[in-house]
Amino acid sequence: VQLQASGGGLVQAGGSLRLSCAASGSIFRTNFMGWHRQAPGKQRELVAGILSSGTTNYADSVKGRFTISRDNAKNTVYLQMNSLKPEDTAVYYCRWVVPGMGYWGQGTQVTVSS
Repeated sequence: VQLQASGGGLVQAGGSLRLSCAASGSIFRTNFMGWHRQAPGKQRELVAGILSSGTTNYADSVKGRFTISRDNAKNTVYLQMNSLKPEDTAVYYCRWVVPGMGYWGQGTQVTVSS
């Protein structure tokens, strides 16, 4: 499975960005898709995730501002980020979990200026 993330960039505080992560390869079943982020000097943290059932979960810091969604036909997961804050600045990584294996995307930089 290969993951291609896109959509990062530079945005002013209060702005929006939409991240996409497309998976390719032999995917017969997906257990979990998610977005993590890592800011300089900090540990990587889960931002949002969606299970195969459609259940979603979010970090408290992004609830009400970020929305994770998926397009099963396109094997793509999205992260809509609204009301961005400078503290959202980080490298964002998509995560794709299939039975017995997990994969990371290459990371996309999100920078929010104040």
